[in-house]
Amino acid sequence: MFNVLWNFFVLGLYSFGGPAAHIGYFQREFVENKKWLKQNDFTHAVALCQFLPGPASSQLGMYIGFKRAGYLGAIAAFIGFTLPSFVLLTFLAIANNQVTGMAIIDTVIHAAKLLAVVVVADALWGMAKKNITTLLTLFVASLTAIWVFFSSGLLGQVAPIMIAALVGYLMSFRTTNSAVNATAIKNDPIRPNVFILSVFVGLLIGLPLVANQAETLNLINVFYQAGSFVFGGGHVVLPLLEPMMEGMVEPDTFLTSYAAAQLVPGPMFTMASYLGASALPSMPILGSFLATVAVFLPGCLLLFAFLPAWKALFSHSRLKVSIVLVNASVIGLLGSAFVTPVITTSISSIFDIVSVISGYVLLKYKRCPVWLLAVVFVVYKVVMDALI
Repeated sequence: MFNVLWNFFVLGLYSFGGPAAHIGYFQREFVENKKWLKQNDFTHAVALCQFLPGPASSQLGMYIGFKRAGYLGAIAAFIGFTLPSFVLLTFLAIANNQVTGMAIIDTVIHAAKLLAVVVVADALWGMAKKNITTLLTLFVASLTAIWVFFSSGLLGQVAPIMIAALVGYLMSFRTTNSAVNATAIKNDPIRPNVFILSVFVGLLIGLPLVANQAETLNLINVFYQAGSFVFGGGHVVLPLLEPMMEGMVEPDTFLTSYAAAQLVPGPMFTMASYLGASALPSMPILGSFLATVAVFLPGCLLLFAFLPAWKALFSHSRLKVSIVLVNASVIGLLGSAFVTPVITTSISSIFDIVSVISGYVLLKYKRCPVWLLAVVFVVYKVVMDALI
């Protein structure tokens, strides 16, 4: 458990770039380097986290921690990955320090974004080699990438994966029907964890009933409801939270929380830390803690509620083709995220392109550690800012 905590804490210190970049960091660190889980298991977990509401990268981190050290490992992964951004954003909310205009911070953020391009490219290539093996999987991945690129919200994220699963199931049913009729195959029942699912539903229904009893309960309710209905990460939680927090924080404070969340590493959902501290100015640390736990809790509960069903689903004999196409669709989804926002918000000049290509060569072929590559990018940006 402490090993999981430490590894995720280190990642939480420099994991800029949003969910797609985080998945890239996890894939390189825990699949390629440490081999805590296999590539297929990792890809299946990515697909599950894309299906569920909540912060996909944090859910994936909890899954990795769970595979390594059970439920305590999942908690350790969440704490380790979230703690750096939680502390930084809580401090910024208390200090109310306008740091967005500081040149050195802009330089570090740009360098971190360039690092994210390299890491995501490496992870995407590794996952594609494993899962894009036929013209059909290439077609599904490409179609998904195009779909996601030109759409948004729940429809854009979940629909292509569901369609891929349905098409694969129909194809698998046709090709295996005779074999299944000839030989009975027993499969595990596809059932969610009813107890954990009941806890999720109970809080979803019960919290609004007691929200007016105390300021802290109202804060917990607002962030729990937001975490229960958000697909696509922190950028999507912004428009959902804004009307829900009317009267709790000023509009300027709300926008500042979003800007501050982009300045720090880790999950964007930790903008809740800033907002919670601002909403309870007399108890900022408590407010930050309650808001952070409340916004992440629904995704955590849903992950472990549907994990048993997901395992049974991916081991089901009739779903072999469906699983292959779902994996291909996930690659397409990540590929679209690689273009927007990873590349579009990171590369602004021909020099950035050269630096990214050089960084990829160092990472892929020279086995340069990620932390050292981060230092190289910071030095590069400092030098370029001085020259230009």
